[in-house]
Amino acid sequence: MNRSILVVYRPAAGRYAAQLRSVVEAATDLGVETVVLLPTGEEAPEAHGLRQYHADLEDTASVRAAVDQIVAEHRIERIFPLFEGDVLPASRSRRDHGIPGLTPDQALNFRDKNVMHRRAEELGVPVARSCRPDTVGAVAEFADEVGYPVVIKPYAGWACGDTYRVDSREELDRVWEEMGDDRHEYRVEEFIRGTEFHVDSLFQAGEVVFEQLSQYTYSILEYRDEPGGTISRKHDLSPHEQRILELNAVVLRGFGLSTGVVHAEFFLLDDGEVVFGEAGARAGGGSIVPAIEAGRGINLAGEWCRLELDPQHRPAARLGPEIGTEYLASGEFGRITAITTPAELTALEAVLDADVWKNVGDVLAPPTRSNDVLGWYVCEGTDFEDVRARFKTVRDAFRVATEQA
Repeated sequence: MNRSILVVYRPAAGRYAAQLRSVVEAATDLGVETVVLLPTGEEAPEAHGLRQYHADLEDTASVRAAVDQIVAEHRIERIFPLFEGDVLPASRSRRDHGIPGLTPDQALNFRDKNVMHRRAEELGVPVARSCRPDTVGAVAEFADEVGYPVVIKPYAGWACGDTYRVDSREELDRVWEEMGDDRHEYRVEEFIRGTEFHVDSLFQAGEVVFEQLSQYTYSILEYRDEPGGTISRKHDLSPHEQRILELNAVVLRGFGLSTGVVHAEFFLLDDGEVVFGEAGARAGGGSIVPAIEAGRGINLAGEWCRLELDPQHRPAARLGPEIGTEYLASGEFGRITAITTPAELTALEAVLDADVWKNVGDVLAPPTRSNDVLGWYVCEGTDFEDVRARFKTVRDAFRVATEQA
């Protein structure tokens, strides 16, 4: 059997298509074939020509059974889950077959926020105070202790889905009713007021071989109220920003990462303290991957593949200007009758790349997750404020017209 890798791939809204292509390209360059595991009943034209298998990706037993078949027919050397929810099932499949990569014990550090925060505390990294929502009274007592607002979130969620910012006891009672019988799936945290950053890293053999610090231009929990943007921080880092990079390395090594890619989030408080938010063992979501590719010249998913398959590989990243990316959003709801195209966006000054996920005829509904958006764009600027000003120019140029659905 030929050397092969397995990519667990969800062809959802085009978010991971570019990552899949980059992984396939990297593997092909190294003489390694790619096998793709898709959700049951879904097709992926971008995986044309690759050997494809299907499983219920929401059912770990189904995933493991499919991988059993794949390993029997292919010489799988690595498994690459591109989506957050596939990290833990992939780790169990690695354990089943002795495939190198994150083990289930390590993967839990990146998936279960209860485990994640406890392990960070053991490493001496500050985290938000939290409690288990055993009873509504326990949550109310915690809120009285730390002060409203508090955040109630799934311990294994992503993209702010089913996440609540609770500002009062009355709101807590309402959210408690919405949670219903699923409170064991949640955790409660104090609301951290600070500047939000993320670090996108590549590790090899426990060492940082690439890192990019970026600053969010909005509060992630307020995605319904403002578009999501992030701007790179490459030049003239403050001591506090350098501290974020230092703690990022501490966390990822302490979580057991040897070789791989991670998207981690931190808060910088007004007093200079750095607080760890969370980390995912996958490339950043939304437009973070294309933004880093535009600004640094490497694709995180493709580099992850190369690092896994070639121990001598090192990313050849450039520095370049500051790069920003922002989601495309609209306050219009209903059936789309007109929408700005990617070509019209990239024709704007300083816009390097863009993608629009919606088309005329699609129906827009209010967002339920932070990545429920219409697309994204990437632009460049001289510094943070210059990029932020360009965001407004592009935002003003983006138009969506709708009619009642």
